[in-house]
Amino acid sequence: MKTFHVESERLLLRELRVEDVEGMFALDSNPNVVKYIGIPPLTDKAQSLEYIHNIQQQYEEKGIGRWACILKETNEFIGWAGLKIEEKLSDFGPYHDLGYRLREEFWGKGYATEAAKISLDYAFEVLGWNDVEACADFDNKGSNHVLKKIGMRHTRDSMYEGIPLHWYKITKLEWLQKISIG
Repeated sequence: MKTFHVESERLLLRELRVEDVEGMFALDSNPNVVKYIGIPPLTDKAQSLEYIHNIQQQYEEKGIGRWACILKETNEFIGWAGLKIEEKLSDFGPYHDLGYRLREEFWGKGYATEAAKISLDYAFEVLGWNDVEACADFDNKGSNHVLKKIGMRHTRDSMYEGIPLHWYKITKLEWLQKISIG
C-alpha cells in the first residue's frame, strides 16, 4: 500500500489504515458530522472498514485519496482530510477534490483549515495539479467558511441528490499569489 506523510504545526496527515476503523466509526456514526453530506450515520464498524478499503484502493488506482488526520500532540485520530480525484459529484466530469471531515469535538479549533492548507500545498507542490475544487452544502457554514479562508473562490451552485451545493475552486496561480503575499 502507498504511504503518505504530510505535517503541519499541529497535524499529521497520513494514509488511512485498518487500525483507524474505531476513529472512522466515531466520526461517521455521529449524526451532526454527516448532517450535510447526504449519508445517514453509520451503524456498523464494518461500514467504516469498507470506507477505509475504498480509500486504500484509490491510493493504488489514482495515486491519491483522503488521509487520516492525526493530532500530533496526542497521536489521536480526529478525522480525515485531503485530496482525491472525484468522478461523481460534478456535471463537468472528473476533477481534483479537496475535502475534510472531523469529529465534532475537534470543530472550531482551526484543524480543518490547517489540514486544507497543507492539502493544497501537496496538490500543487507534489502532485503538480493546476487546480483544486471543493463543494459544501449551502447550510454548512463551517465548511463554506474554511473554503473561503484558504483562498478558494465561489464558482457556481448546483444540486446533487437533492443537496444544494456551493462550489469553490483555486488554481495553482491563485495559490502561488496567495502564498507569496503570506
